[in-house]
Amino acid sequence: MERARAVAQGAAGGAPVIGLVYPCDALAIDAAARIAGAGIARPVLIGPRDAILRAAEAAQVDVSAFEIEATGDAAPEAAARATALARDGVLGALMKGSLHTDELMAAVVNKATGLRGDTRISHAFVFDLPRYPKLLALADCVVNIAPDLKTKRDILGNAVRLLQSLGLQQPHVGIVAAVETVNPAIPATLDAQALVQMAREGHWPGAVVEGPFGFDNVISAEAARIKKMDSRVAGAADLLLMPDLNAGNMLYKSFNYIGGGDCAGLVLGARVPVVLTSRADSLASRVASVALAVLASRPQA
Repeated sequence: MERARAVAQGAAGGAPVIGLVYPCDALAIDAAARIAGAGIARPVLIGPRDAILRAAEAAQVDVSAFEIEATGDAAPEAAARATALARDGVLGALMKGSLHTDELMAAVVNKATGLRGDTRISHAFVFDLPRYPKLLALADCVVNIAPDLKTKRDILGNAVRLLQSLGLQQPHVGIVAAVETVNPAIPATLDAQALVQMAREGHWPGAVVEGPFGFDNVISAEAARIKKMDSRVAGAADLLLMPDLNAGNMLYKSFNYIGGGDCAGLVLGARVPVVLTSRADSLASRVASVALAVLASRPQA
């Protein structure tokens, strides 16, 4: 948050602009007020004006200071307008309001009018965990259901670039599977072997990529030592690449609900970062995700 605020205050053209798409409930309007109050970005409210004003009244937030980009009543209209503004460079990031995720993402991935980049679109969380000594990223827990090797390559690349945008030039990446040995009966271990070879060939300069790991020995250097694993990543991972959506989604919710973690998350691989929020997300998580988007979207030296 502090780093994003510094970026916003030092930006030549003013604070980064984030499009809050279809902010038609009190939660979305409250998030807009918190984002502006934190000084990390300037929210633009994109959606039907009357519905936005009703939501603001319910949230007891004065939205007269916010720019409203009025659209028709349908949520997909707001999503289409937001992606057009992002494509034209008006918005530096997007944030989901009270529309369904698939309504926003359909506009983002539209081949003709969306925000597709050069890689597969993916998602990454960054966690602050009470019992882990540093921030830990997870990918992909939200977007790609059963990624093949090519998709995992893009998921890994997107997440590595995110961490490098945060100043971590040599992120330590652990590729997670059920076991830490290559087993042809477990395809995720074969993918891990291939991704490690890609890293050795220079696909992700600066990144230290190892795997496959079981979850125990990627998190605990002692567990890796007991199993006689010689690893630079074990116990020091900055990013865990998950084998599929089932494993990733269950782990991230375990981090939140059992592990006491806080997280920020972004959709990556589009022309601008996209903050996907859930109604269950805390306001702190929503605002932290915007801070992450601000840092991820700034030009890199």
